[in-house]
Amino acid sequence: MSVQLDVQLAEDLSESIEEPPSSSLLNTWAQAAWQGDESAEPVLSLRIVSSIESQQLNNDYRGKNKPTNVLSFPMEMDFNDISMSEIMLGDLAICAEVVENEAVEQQKNAESHWAHMVVHGMLHLQGYDHVEDGDAQKMESLETTIMQQLGFIDPYLINENSNESSKTEIKS
Repeated sequence: MSVQLDVQLAEDLSESIEEPPSSSLLNTWAQAAWQGDESAEPVLSLRIVSSIESQQLNNDYRGKNKPTNVLSFPMEMDFNDISMSEIMLGDLAICAEVVENEAVEQQKNAESHWAHMVVHGMLHLQGYDHVEDGDAQKMESLETTIMQQLGFIDPYLINENSNESSKTEIKS
């Protein structure tokens, strides 16, 4: 089975941003981050939002009056007790402007950073978090593994060469 991803694009995205990744790429990244039963069919919405919408959502749900890269809104379910084949995961809101600005500031390949935000958000929808140090290490390790399986470098490494693509061969 595969992830069922409903991608929505906000109408008020800045004209200065690059074209967001295709639905096909977004789905590939979401599928790679699925940690549940392979026979299950996870369903989620992914909305690509403007900085204005991101700021409003972040303020309303987290009390932080600024835009952020990714927000996750998981369904309230216990994944250990689910026996149905279709699993409603929840919703992701990814702010295109923040993701693009972060990629430039952190000297990361934009596609790699988009993939990381999808993977990061998907893990949140499945109950992973990074509030406690031990949980953060576990989540970051899993993110790194998934990103490397997708052909990207460790998203937590700082790319020292801004012209170097983050999608490079991984050295073991």
